[in-house]
This record gives sequence, C-alpha cells and structure tokens, in this order.
Amino acid sequence: MEIAIISGKGGTGKSSISAAFATMNNEVVLADCDVDAANLYLIFNPENKEEEVYIAGHKAMIDYSLCTNCRKCIDYCRFDAISLKDNKVVISEISCEGCFLCSRICPENAINMVPNDKSRMYSGSFRNGKMVYGRLAPGEENSGKLVSMVRDKAKQVAKENNLNTIILDGPPGIGCPVISTITGADKVVIVTEPTISGIHDMQRTLGIVQKFNLKACVIINKSDLNSVITRQIEQWCKTNGITVAGKLPFDTQMVKAMVEGKSITEYNANLSISKKIIKILNKILNHN
Repeated sequence: MEIAIISGKGGTGKSSISAAFATMNNEVVLADCDVDAANLYLIFNPENKEEEVYIAGHKAMIDYSLCTNCRKCIDYCRFDAISLKDNKVVISEISCEGCFLCSRICPENAINMVPNDKSRMYSGSFRNGKMVYGRLAPGEENSGKLVSMVRDKAKQVAKENNLNTIILDGPPGIGCPVISTITGADKVVIVTEPTISGIHDMQRTLGIVQKFNLKACVIINKSDLNSVITRQIEQWCKTNGITVAGKLPFDTQMVKAMVEGKSITEYNANLSISKKIIKILNKILNHN
C-alpha cells in the first residue's frame, strides 16, 4: 500500500505528519519525494547503502579552440541564451534550456552538451525500516523525473524486503513533482491549515487528485489557530464529499520532537497530539 501525503502549500506540517506515520506501526518504506527540499533524512539520519546520480538536463558549453564566431547558434537559439560579448560568443547557463539545437547546427562542432549531474538519489535503512530520498542540486530543474526514480526505488525496496507499506512524503503545490508522487498511489492524504491560502491551495490540490480519479482525505493541522476557517474547510469538504480524517491542534511539542531528531509519536506516544495522529492513521487505513 502506498500512502501519499501532500499539501497545497508549504509549511502545513506535512513532513512532520509523514514522519509520525512512518514510525508508528510495523516497518515501512519511507520515500521523501519532496526532492527540491528533502528534509526527512535530517530527522531519521538513514544509513545510505546506495547512491545514484540523477541527470537533471544538460547545459551547452563552447569549445573556444574550435569556435569561429560564425554566430549561427545566436541566430537559431529561441531562448536568447546565446549572445555576443566582446566579440565572443557566450552562453548563459541560466537561460540555456539544454535543447541541444545549438550543438546540432554548429558547423564546427564547437558546442558540447554537458550533463547536470549534481543531483542524487539515496537508498538505505532507518530505524523503522527502509528509506529512499532524492536531493536536487540547487538551481536544477525538477520535472518530476527524480520523484519517479524515488518511487520506483521505493517499490523495489519494499518488494525485496517484504514490506507492505510505503509512505510517500510529497512536495507542496500542484506541479509535476506532485503528480509524480500521487500517480498510482493507493491513498492520498492532503494536509492543510486554517488560513486563506491554506483552504485555497487545498482546493486546487484536490482538483488535481480528482483528475487522476484518486480519492483523497484531508487533515486539518494547527486547526485551533483559526476556528472560523477550520469550520469553512470542514463544511467545504462535507459539501464536496471529501473525508476529513482528523484535526490536529498547534503544539510546540512537534518542534521539540524535531529538534531531538524524532517524530512526535517517537518523542512521546502519550501526548494528546500523538494519540490523535495514531487515530487519524487508523482512520485513513480503513478509509475506502
């Protein structure tokens, strides 16, 4: 079973809830699919046994020993990434889309496409099972391919180790990385918060989930910070047939647990918020 935990916006507490889900019951495979800002490895400090390079596109580089300044590449580049400076053809790394066109049309074969190979995928063990996560290098483009790599590896690890549950900690938003996270998942959990942006982004995220014919349930985190909007979220979900799996209060114990490198359920399973999370997970597992 794959449980994808996502959110319409960042800062809703999605990763803290994912960490709690991953450390409550039997061993699981935990996959951090928020590759732009992976952070669960900071809490669980996994023992990485595998490291795989992820090629996040290519950038064009000029071999000036071959370049004759014919400027043909400047004329053909549709991204305005190539220009002439000080009578020298230069390529902007930021503007270059890695489309390969300039390298194909260069009559002197002076342009090479260099792979962006700084991003990585890691696989190993953590204290409650196996963990897979990706780390996108700063400035690299994330089209969802690295997320797909993480998910495929998580499935492989689960099969090899006879683990039945995969927890997918997804990215915020509604872009390609989110779509890669939820596609084919058995259950989708959307974590929201009682703010104007929280309810708006939750609705957008639910729209994406429903387009893939997936059923989702909602967790309202920090629900006591604005009771009016919390009720609005509950009413909207009820009107649209969306299950609210539970509400969690704002609790500084979550931060204390994180500082100690633990999930909230590891930190103290007897806390009220820990008991609520356990109850929510059981409801999600039994929700069809």
